[in-house]
Amino acid sequence: MPPAFAMRPSPMFRCHAPCQALRHTLCALLLAWASVPAGAASEIRLLDDADHTVQLAEPAERIVSLAPHLTENLFAIGAGAQVVGAVSFSDYPQAAQKVPRVGGYSRIDLERVLALAPDLVVAWRSGNDAEQLARLRQLGIPVYTSESRSFEAIAETLLHLGALSGQDQHAATVVAKLREGVAELRRRYRDATPVRVFYQVWEEPLMTVSDAHLIAQAIALCGGQNIFAHLDTLIPRIDRESVLAADPEVIVAGGMGEDRRDWLEAWKQWPELRAVREGQLVFIPPSLIQRHTPRVLEGTRMLCDALATARAKQSASALDAAQRP
Repeated sequence: MPPAFAMRPSPMFRCHAPCQALRHTLCALLLAWASVPAGAASEIRLLDDADHTVQLAEPAERIVSLAPHLTENLFAIGAGAQVVGAVSFSDYPQAAQKVPRVGGYSRIDLERVLALAPDLVVAWRSGNDAEQLARLRQLGIPVYTSESRSFEAIAETLLHLGALSGQDQHAATVVAKLREGVAELRRRYRDATPVRVFYQVWEEPLMTVSDAHLIAQAIALCGGQNIFAHLDTLIPRIDRESVLAADPEVIVAGGMGEDRRDWLEAWKQWPELRAVREGQLVFIPPSLIQRHTPRVLEGTRMLCDALATARAKQSASALDAAQRP
């Protein structure tokens, strides 16, 4: 018996002209695919937040991060082992502290960056020096620039970093968890009674956030109202008189460190403030609310809990007042 591959097909399965044409087309496509150079199938091409097209022949293996939050994001999606350089204050997770430093985010050491021979640099649009980023591009180093000012923008940055580093699946898992957490908070506090909030970014000069900032979006997600939402700049400077006049129900601050509440203590000089009078001075570690990473969800949950506590106190006070003769 002749081998199976030598058997003649039954007449009902014989290809006529249309079938033959289709077979020739498929063969041509297969031949074209086979002729693509090795590695071309994994080419990556995307548009970053500075409207630059970033193109890699293959996922980056040597990445330099020029912002602490981007370093954290790379570790979050499983690309930590590919980070060969980072700026100062790239301190999370602990493994990031061992990565060689290339200066600070506002001024990097170009020679150190070049010495690390990166195949990708990830940058912060509003934090890094634009001229230095342009110089890196002139030298032929791919630069991905990020500017995440919303929860969804953080998700998109994580997905982009996943594509650029070959950690697509890990990034997708992290993003799904982030989006699910944000959606759950939105459902929970969608109809909550508004609470007026002052968020302090810095002490001297006194600084806060406008509604264009991610922190303000976190406040809104928790059912809060940012008392300085109307200001034009992203992080406006204000005076204490403005805070006293607005009389917020809750004052939230980070501080100079992860466990320093100095800024909140200073507000106790004004006991007439409602937030001080009712004990609504809330500390949230800055890395959990001021860094645009997946951990911002943890900081937002802390914020939501604080506003829920303030809301419950308001309800109890109102009930108590209504029951008085």
